[in-house]
Amino acid sequence: MKILRTDAFKEDYKRLPKTAQKKFDDKIRLFINDIRHPSLRVKKMKGHKNRWQASIDMFYRFTFEIHRNHYFLRRIGPHDYVLKKP
Repeated sequence: MKILRTDAFKEDYKRLPKTAQKKFDDKIRLFINDIRHPSLRVKKMKGHKNRWQASIDMFYRFTFEIHRNHYFLRRIGPHDYVLKKP
């Protein structure tokens, strides 16, 4: 599957602390290989037809959509931030 990123995701990523960026870089490898990996804790977001969230750690999350041939990364950041602007 191909990974696409929104401009908002790219900007959010730049604002993350370097340690959170490194954790995301590690998690995205897991995500690409197995979206069901337990440490990602992927779950559907309530109130959104095709919007999902995954954990980077206990504080940071990223949201995405699943399409036929790609994952579309939407937002990344602290849990509360991502839930308010999925």
